[in-house]
Amino acid sequence: MQYLKNFIDGAPVGPETPEFRDVITPYTGEVIAKVPVGSVADVEATVRSAAKAQPGWASLPVADRLRHLRGAAHVLRSHVRELAELESREMGKPVPLAEQFVSAAIDGLLSSADQAESYPFIADVSAPAETSCTVVERMPLGVVALVVPWNFTVSSILGPLGPLLAAGNTVVVKPSEKAPLSASRLAELLGLPPGVVCLVHGDARAGAPLVDHELIALAHFTGSVEAGRSVGVAAARRLQRSVLELGGNDPVIVDAGVDVVATAKAVAMSSFINSGQICTSSERVFVHREVAEDFVRELVAAAESYPMVSAADHVGLGPMVDDAQRGTVHAHVTEAVVRGATVRCGGEMPDRPGFFYPATVLTGVTPEMRIMQEETFGPVAPVTVVASFDEALALANGTSFGLAATVYSHDERNLRRCAELNAAIVWINEWQGGGVNMVYEPWGLSGVGITGGAASFDAATRPVSIVTPSA
Repeated sequence: MQYLKNFIDGAPVGPETPEFRDVITPYTGEVIAKVPVGSVADVEATVRSAAKAQPGWASLPVADRLRHLRGAAHVLRSHVRELAELESREMGKPVPLAEQFVSAAIDGLLSSADQAESYPFIADVSAPAETSCTVVERMPLGVVALVVPWNFTVSSILGPLGPLLAAGNTVVVKPSEKAPLSASRLAELLGLPPGVVCLVHGDARAGAPLVDHELIALAHFTGSVEAGRSVGVAAARRLQRSVLELGGNDPVIVDAGVDVVATAKAVAMSSFINSGQICTSSERVFVHREVAEDFVRELVAAAESYPMVSAADHVGLGPMVDDAQRGTVHAHVTEAVVRGATVRCGGEMPDRPGFFYPATVLTGVTPEMRIMQEETFGPVAPVTVVASFDEALALANGTSFGLAATVYSHDERNLRRCAELNAAIVWINEWQGGGVNMVYEPWGLSGVGITGGAASFDAATRPVSIVTPSA
């Protein structure tokens, strides 16, 4: 049995308190490893290591820091399969799908290094008529707590890591106790100077003291609304920054005049990929009545093409991360049916080992149902038929969440209104995608803090203006 260790000063270190909890593979429900529950002492040792390393890391020229990051990316390239298999074992993502996301995350790390080369860490902002010279230097914040979720461990670490490290910060990673295997291996593979990236394992017994530590200058958190509130409160209490990406209940609008076959396949993918365990999964579908009958028929057909599969399969659904998450999904479906919704496919607990749940399509849902108001985070597509684009917009904005939204339409008048959606990102006639300079901030309960492009470097630095008399 593997007993996981923290990663401190560039090496694995056992926990101060030898108390562990099970890591369970959702494919069978078997225990595959033991992870420390975490403690204040573990957090203290990890943060102190990062704090000790930070001045030396920040003193390196930017070019040297970027050389380290690119070297880390090069090493990770040869371990994509290994990291993907670990993600699959710990949370159920099929290995081929995990490989795609791990590879994309490494690309993102390299992209961050490229962006850092043109980011104005030092900029002369003096105006011609001024009698003084003003230079703005973007200084590192110090030690950053990076608390990541279980659904995309490697991506959630590497995405923020590039700007944070390029700016001269050091980072303490706290992975989810549900999916700690890939994070442990990633920390070892990065090969950065000791203390630059540390890792502390645990549940709230590690997470709470980490984000509340006096040496943490920024808490970067991805996870639930409830936990995110606690992180934000801890940061506010110390008058420090936080970046919070929280829950979503993302809408997709299907307008009249679309290709129903292609659109249904696209919506199925955005609803069912990774068993719906993506923050930006499509969780509410609003379809124009002119195409509704054909669209629903094609969506059901698409859903039935997503079988429950083993880790090695390319197309299909892996299990939910654990039985509790599967229970939440089924409870949302059951409550909707009791209140009048119709199951068009799926919707039943499968009689097989593991925490699987089938691709499910519901019709006849109404706005007050939990499945329409809360984050389901599972392979379920609840469909509402609407009479107009106006009605779809109003219903899409009818929750407290605002992470992303998708619109399928060829009506230019309607497309011009997409910015009215309460969302950080709006995709038009596709799901996912976007350039390296994309910048966004969640709306409502979906979070706080601007991310992407130069904004990620802004969030990782503190501007200092140096003013001197002109010669």
